[in-house]
Amino acid sequence: MRHIAVALAVAALTAAAAVSAVAEPLKLRISWSTTPSHITPLLPEIPKEVYRHWGRSYVIEPVFIAGSGPMLTALAAGETEIAGHGYQSYALSVINAGLENRAFVGLFASKPPNADNGFWVKTNAGINRVEDLKGKRAAVNARGGGVDASLRKMLKDHGLEDGRDFQIVEVRFSAMLASLDDGRVDMAFLPLPFDLQAEKSAKFKQLFTMRDALGPNETVVWGAKADFIAKNRAAFVDMVEDNILARRWLSDPKNQDAVIKILSKVTKLPEDDYRGWVFTERDTYRSKDASFDPALLQKNIDDLHKLGVTPGTIDVSKYSDLSLVADAKKRLGL
Repeated sequence: MRHIAVALAVAALTAAAAVSAVAEPLKLRISWSTTPSHITPLLPEIPKEVYRHWGRSYVIEPVFIAGSGPMLTALAAGETEIAGHGYQSYALSVINAGLENRAFVGLFASKPPNADNGFWVKTNAGINRVEDLKGKRAAVNARGGGVDASLRKMLKDHGLEDGRDFQIVEVRFSAMLASLDDGRVDMAFLPLPFDLQAEKSAKFKQLFTMRDALGPNETVVWGAKADFIAKNRAAFVDMVEDNILARRWLSDPKNQDAVIKILSKVTKLPEDDYRGWVFTERDTYRSKDASFDPALLQKNIDDLHKLGVTPGTIDVSKYSDLSLVADAKKRLGL
């Protein structure tokens, strides 16, 4: 009898462990570089009643990485499950890294009438046109990303080549304005809200924007390995459904005070830095349903190849998965 009791106890513990393992939500580590453009670090701070599946089928762990080039490295190494890809690193994930990568969510884009971030210089630096950047130092957040691509494209259009006519240095977004102000760089890329800070001072002026360089673009998409999506498809659809709900909550005017408090907490910047513009048309474009335009993304990638920025191009239709957003939208009646 004692042996039977022990066997039953062991079976019960084994069954409990199996149930616990099944019930454990999928942890999705997602890379991000700057917020609010990347909403990723805001997602854990949103009231949980906004979501339907958080903590049940999945949880998100934001992972700060300075740019989409290093994000590609982290994805390939298994250090993250989802990368916040610029279209350059998304293409290179296939061309150079050979990943079976799938773009499945549009994170943010540069499309009118929404805001367009750009490159700034000092007003008294004598830099009044792109050609004046010859011999200068220009700051990007990381090589291999969309900011880097737009800089190289614009300068190449004006006859300047990296390594010969100008120097590219890597600077964190949060340190860009200070680096420009103290003369460590001659030009810096300022995303929101840092460009709004620069606008308040006569010391700085914008020289050109990403859209000036590359036209409208799908700036950042979320990408993950195809086999990982297939293995965890149900959790991915749940996460995308919640992401759509999060976007709607973030962009609802009645929630702006709460959103601004979250942003201030995450970024350690004053609430007034975000008031009046965040998640409006004065902000970066984000699709309310988490979708992206595959034709525009294809054009962006093809353009980089034509310019010689990347060694090749990819077929976006083969390296994207639009079904996750489609299924999530269907659930929400969209």
